[in-house]
Amino acid sequence: MTASPLLRAKALRRSFRIGRRAIDVLRGIDLEIAAGETVFLCGASGAGKTTLLYTLAGLERPESGEVWFETTNVYGIGGGALARLRNARMGFIFQSYFLLPELTAVENVLVPAMIARREARPRAEALLERVGLADRMQHLPSELSGGEQQRVAIARALINDPRVLFADEPTGNLDSQTGEKILELLLDLGRTDRRTILVVTHDQTLAQRGDRILRIEDGMLAA
Repeated sequence: MTASPLLRAKALRRSFRIGRRAIDVLRGIDLEIAAGETVFLCGASGAGKTTLLYTLAGLERPESGEVWFETTNVYGIGGGALARLRNARMGFIFQSYFLLPELTAVENVLVPAMIARREARPRAEALLERVGLADRMQHLPSELSGGEQQRVAIARALINDPRVLFADEPTGNLDSQTGEKILELLLDLGRTDRRTILVVTHDQTLAQRGDRILRIEDGMLAA
């Protein structure tokens, strides 16, 4: 018996208006992602990679179609329930880190746990050790390099032990050597914890490191 996919999308459509003109970004996308799978989403700039990622993650509602996470219809539940689902079951890593500048590294990692009203400082400290920042926990983002900030962001994404990590160009603001280290860290964490990871990247070389590549062209997945 085949296990149900962790993440499933059916007939996703999304467009944006520029003046009087409608631009179709997602044009009826279907996909399935299995638990524990690392999938890279590739395509040219403007092809719809980030829009698809955000739609799958419950961050951008499609005009039509469905997204299922485990047994939940993501856009069939209320906004409060969706926010709780994202906080408890999903982790997010962005190109620009989005760390709060007034908080230390360990405090930034704790933010999703604080939203969930969970005491998690020992786990936050353990995660920062795991990503190689044992001696940087009390530093502010302004005192950290880009690579270090992204490591903090990875630890933050893991604090609530999510089933899936969504990463939008996680190496985009880093030099190639640092980006390679960050990606290897992310993939190692996924393999060790058997966590599902969906990564948007324009770098075809990096994308070869996953289990599968999905290519989006003109709002559709390429055959």
